[in-house]
Amino acid sequence: MPKTKEKFVPKTWVEVSADAVKSNIQTFKRLINSETKLMAVVKSNAYGHGLVGVAKIAQSQGVTWFGVDSPEEGIALRANGIKGSILIMGFVRPGNLELILKNKLSFVAYDPKVLLKLQSLSKKGYLKKYPAHIHLKIETGTGRQGLAGEELMDFALKIKKIKGAEIQGIYTHFANIEDTTDHSYSASQLKKFIQEKNRLAQNGIKPEVVHTACSAAAILFPETHFNLIRLGISLYGLWPSKETHAVAQRAHRDIKLYPVLTWKTIIAQLKKYPKGSPIGYGLSERTSRAATIAVVPVGYWDGYDRGLSSVGSVLVHGERCKVVGRVCMNMMMVDVTDVKGVKTEDEVVLIGKQKKVAISAEDFAGKIGTINYEAVTRINPLLPRVIVG
Repeated sequence: MPKTKEKFVPKTWVEVSADAVKSNIQTFKRLINSETKLMAVVKSNAYGHGLVGVAKIAQSQGVTWFGVDSPEEGIALRANGIKGSILIMGFVRPGNLELILKNKLSFVAYDPKVLLKLQSLSKKGYLKKYPAHIHLKIETGTGRQGLAGEELMDFALKIKKIKGAEIQGIYTHFANIEDTTDHSYSASQLKKFIQEKNRLAQNGIKPEVVHTACSAAAILFPETHFNLIRLGISLYGLWPSKETHAVAQRAHRDIKLYPVLTWKTIIAQLKKYPKGSPIGYGLSERTSRAATIAVVPVGYWDGYDRGLSSVGSVLVHGERCKVVGRVCMNMMMVDVTDVKGVKTEDEVVLIGKQKKVAISAEDFAGKIGTINYEAVTRINPLLPRVIVG
């Protein structure tokens, strides 16, 4: 590609409010005691908000722990000046351990092959230069990755024997703390976790870091905080669920979260059609009146779900405008008949606020039968993330 001084002007982009991120962090810092630290969970491109940008904002607020899914994400943070502790919470392949250790990344381990690789690296003296900081995921009833019972104990004792490897942390994850107002299952998981924690301690394994609380647990149950909370969806100003919000309100927890993300595009073309004109693929929708239709350069490639065809809406000049016809790969059509003074290059908001009207991530997700997590995380990571005040 030829070098050029000119910068491309994007046709769609995501704005990330630094002020909102900072406010949400400070809200959770007020919820925890002075001995408990906060982890900014920035995995999956910071839930679609931009990995490096969000991590830098969090670091500026004194956050010293960062949660990622992969070595690639952790290495990208190191390459961009993130100095704190970084925990890889996703599956780690043995062949990536050297890179992980060189970049001073902590990681979850439960695979016997990872154990064998650590033993080999220790014998070669590699862990003397690059020690391994391991977190054990305790399976308490989520049915995902992790270990429990004798399998957990056997794995932990084997790590303990490896020179240069330490069990830095233990943790678990709650299976049903967000989507319910009945938290009995979460209570049973916490009880199991504490039992396993005590069994490990009886065998001389007392990790420095203990963490169980996701956003919902951090809001609702102080007993889950231990000495680290994992701030995920609520870092981005989104509630984990309507049930979490309802329980928090019932408990008189005055928590204000500020959505961080605004997804924008522009109008590429304006076209006038008589009543009954077909719009888009499959002739799936016809104009119900003489209409002005805007062509918008966003589609399902960008993360605007095809399920929003004929049911989604966007904001133009602070007016809610309906998506007409099928969402295409790279563009879609919107009815802007009622928008006064509309013209090409006008700003279009897909998720976020324009003037006094907002389309929340929950609004967006609800129309396609999913959750706010997915709505924002699936925004194409190649789209520019622009940090604003």
